Amino acid sequence: MHTGDLGYLDEKERLYIVDRKKDLIIRGGQNIYSAEVEEALYTHPAVAEAAVVAQPDPIYGEVVAAFIRVKPGLTVTSEELSHHLESRIAVYKRPVTYRFVEEFPRTASGKIRKVELRAQLKNG
Repeated sequence: MHTGDLGYLDEKERLYIVDRKKDLIIRGGQNIYSAEVEEALYTHPAVAEAAVVAQPDPIYGEVVAAFIRVKPGLTVTSEELSHHLESRIAVYKRPVTYRFVEEFPRTASGKIRKVELRAQLKNG
């Protein structure tokens, strides 16, 4: 059975799901799990929601792009988020692009439609 999930087994054969295969970002041969970057972004107090997708790049193939919805009444800049991530994730995993959105495109079940976010990056 193929689900599209990426995971691993630990030494006790417990299964851990880390991301979806279609959400894997490959930056110059390095695998970046979007869920890991999103978790790091959620540790910032101003981030209400975050979605991370691959952005095409002529040098690395793909780089990390983050879409952020800020909590009402708060503000945050790209620079502040970049600084916040410095001690949380490796430099190659950090977003090179931040886009701030009011709302995310969603499926009928309420999931963020990352395919539409990728399309926004391609279309400018």
